[in-house]
Amino acid sequence: MEMNMKMVLVLCIVVLIQTEMAHAVEYKVGDSGGWTFNTVGWPKGKRFRAGDILTFNYPNGAHNVVAVNKDGYNKCSTPRGAKVYSKGGDKVKLVKGQNYFICNYAGHCESGMKISVFAM
Repeated sequence: MEMNMKMVLVLCIVVLIQTEMAHAVEYKVGDSGGWTFNTVGWPKGKRFRAGDILTFNYPNGAHNVVAVNKDGYNKCSTPRGAKVYSKGGDKVKLVKGQNYFICNYAGHCESGMKISVFAM
């Protein structure tokens, strides 16, 4: 009897993991325009979940993506230790809560190359 309960528990865990993975959605930041200037409004009207993937498409060397905190987002500055992506086609998994991203190339963030995304 105890062995059957353990098997049921393991199967439930596997189903939960599979279900969570099946619900993850991949979004292309900026849609067909990619990660570029004036993408600040791109998240509006979208519903994100923790585990969803944001893909930042841009030409290598033209931009970057920096995961920042709220202060870094508001001030267009890169906090010490921030994760920087710079290859183009960068994939970032959203965490639960607020997620902030900027391009820290001179003037880019200030030109609207930043997004704030809330993931449930």
